Amino acid sequence: MAKSKKISASAKAELSEWARGFSLLSDPTRLGILKMLAAGPKNVTALCDALGLKQPTISHHLGLLRMGRLVTGTRQGKSVVYTTEKKNLSELSSAISKLTPSK
Repeated sequence: MAKSKKISASAKAELSEWARGFSLLSDPTRLGILKMLAAGPKNVTALCDALGLKQPTISHHLGLLRMGRLVTGTRQGKSVVYTTEKKNLSELSSAISKLTPSK
């Protein structure tokens, strides 16, 4: 059995970032929001209607996704339209591939 190498401080920081992102993906409501936003920008009302949830619930989860930099909101008149942060979601997708054993 080969001797394990120690994880560097920068690698630990990267792992912490992955864990934070993966924890945001661990909730079915947040996954539903991301799935809806993958089809295009939506406001809170559209997300509520599509997911069958009340506005406070959707707003709470959008807040968490915004803090995790997985979605962004842009004010358009009286409402805010949300979109996914493609770069950050792609980084999480890449992290999964890094965790998959190579042949």
